[in-house]
Amino acid sequence: QTQIFFVVCRHYHSSVCLSFIEIYLFSKMRDDLFSLFVRLASWTASGAMVVGGIVPFIPQYRDILRTNSSEGFSLYVCLVLLLANILRIFFWFGKHYELPLLAQSMVMIVTMLSLLRICIRVQSESEISLRRRAFIDFDYQYFWQWTKLRDYLQFLLIFSFMVGLVTYYLMDVYLYVQLLGFGSLLLEAMLGLPQFYKNCVSRSTEGMSTLMVLCWTSGDCFKTGYFLVRKAPEQFWLCGLLQVTVDLGILTQVAIYRNRQRQSLAPHSPATQA
Repeated sequence: QTQIFFVVCRHYHSSVCLSFIEIYLFSKMRDDLFSLFVRLASWTASGAMVVGGIVPFIPQYRDILRTNSSEGFSLYVCLVLLLANILRIFFWFGKHYELPLLAQSMVMIVTMLSLLRICIRVQSESEISLRRRAFIDFDYQYFWQWTKLRDYLQFLLIFSFMVGLVTYYLMDVYLYVQLLGFGSLLLEAMLGLPQFYKNCVSRSTEGMSTLMVLCWTSGDCFKTGYFLVRKAPEQFWLCGLLQVTVDLGILTQVAIYRNRQRQSLAPHSPATQA
């Protein structure tokens, strides 16, 4: 009986040990899977930040190619984004932020130059008698309305050189670095203002891709949330909130102007005609 008792006890302890091992292995596997899921989600969010900024411009790019016209799209949108992202790159040297945000600026610069190139080509084809306007003319009336891509590149290179030179000498000045960050992101937050102003002047959103603005809004909402979750410098999320506000203003224009256009095209009632 004693031997039977010891055998039962040994079997019981072995079962308990095996149960604890199984629980430990299951818990470790669960933690590893959760850690892998978090890592994948982080990589996906970072990848979306890098390329997500250019997605809203794909519909506008396709519309320009389809209609062979850049009417309705403001070239100052390209100017704002180019200057903002150049400044943001220099801001990184003074205050290191996440590399995906730095990569996003580089991708956006390439995208804006591509969009600028197609707009210039379309305009030159539609206006054959257009007088040559160059950056070296220094005519402020035609600023950012030049006829060749190289003129835009000349301006951007000079701007980059000047900002780079100042940043090199003032990189250790805290106030300058903070102002550089706020300047770059505030400029980007004003992205929609040229389009907003153009719509106000023409009292129409004809030629502007509504899908582009919808993508702006959704992308800016995601971007602002990303800044808050990743605890990016306060310049990022503050300007992100401002950018969402401007996007909503443009969407309001779409609703107002298209409703007016629909009413103007509607047939008059018999009472009105009488």
